[in-house]
Amino acid sequence: MVYIIVKYAFVINRSFWLEQLNDAWDKRSLVWLSGVRRSGKTTLCKMIPGAVYMNCDLPSVSRQLENPEFFYSNLAIGTTVIFDEIHRIPNPSIVLKIGTDEFPHLKILATGSSTLAATKKFRDSLTGRKIQLFLPPVLWSECISDFGISDFDRRLLNGGLPEFLISEVKKGELFSEWIDGYYARDIQELYNVRNRIGFLKLMHLLFIQSGGILEITSLAKEGGLSRPTVMAHLEAMTVAHAIYLVQPFFGGGKKEIVKRPKVYGFDTGFITHVKGWNEIRETDRGLLWEHLVLDMFRVRFGTVYYWQDKDKSEVDFIVKGEDGEIHTVECKINPEKYSSGVVQKFRSYYPNGRNFCFSPHIKVPYKLCFGDIEVVFKSVLHV
Repeated sequence: MVYIIVKYAFVINRSFWLEQLNDAWDKRSLVWLSGVRRSGKTTLCKMIPGAVYMNCDLPSVSRQLENPEFFYSNLAIGTTVIFDEIHRIPNPSIVLKIGTDEFPHLKILATGSSTLAATKKFRDSLTGRKIQLFLPPVLWSECISDFGISDFDRRLLNGGLPEFLISEVKKGELFSEWIDGYYARDIQELYNVRNRIGFLKLMHLLFIQSGGILEITSLAKEGGLSRPTVMAHLEAMTVAHAIYLVQPFFGGGKKEIVKRPKVYGFDTGFITHVKGWNEIRETDRGLLWEHLVLDMFRVRFGTVYYWQDKDKSEVDFIVKGEDGEIHTVECKINPEKYSSGVVQKFRSYYPNGRNFCFSPHIKVPYKLCFGDIEVVFKSVLHV
């Protein structure tokens, strides 16, 4: 099944994510799919052929799930059942636990805007019973292959929420509506945050500073909030996927930064929105490209780091591979501006691993040698 956007006369088939779901079901019967609102979770769910789709916003669905055992017993062996926004029902953890424990022949997909244990309704985190998948804004590789969009600046400016991406004109009202809905349904309801103005001001500041070092004291001062409040709001935004903290990578004894994370907003469109940009300037592309590369590696490796020492030498991203390998990732709009000095310094400390430079306009990957290190140049990460 495909999702057809009639107005734009092209077909969207998110084949990569359907493969991810099938691979996850090969390991566990329960998959938890999280992502911010309007990231395409519901559309993806409806692409799954033959699935029983349950919209948990509906009172009728909530009533059906009051007796989970009876509900599951009426499903045929091998059925795929989807609980979209399952945190809306009163007893989500019980529904999922009974499904995984007593009906293992079913495939279950549950979705939400936050990590599974984000709300008080989930008294059981279902450890060992689930595979967790995070659906980010549309990846750059998907723009090209699935959405038929090759305009790089359009992806940076509009962002990667599907509705926003396919719009030929950036619509400020879409971003404002999303922010209002995010606060009302994902923050106020789930985390009981009542200071709307303070919360949204902090989120605005974080988007403006996206890609920089997280400075809690300065955020508290600028936002007119206490440090504990800032830290509580940061946690809520992290588990509800509005921001992502990139922790420093370190091995000890090398004058490395060990405590100061970087903070990234979840989507380039919202970063350009809060900064008031209606076009992408040459100097903006590098930072925004970092966000797209970060999404690719989060999908592939889960946890991403950055590296910096006290001499300000810095590698954009670090990911841990198999067998103790440590991979370096540099993000460049123009690959000719790649400089190997910092990576060579890093490799003097951590010799095992591969080195990558990602640039959006490389059509065919290639390799170059810089002294005793090899660097792979490419545009997207095929995960």
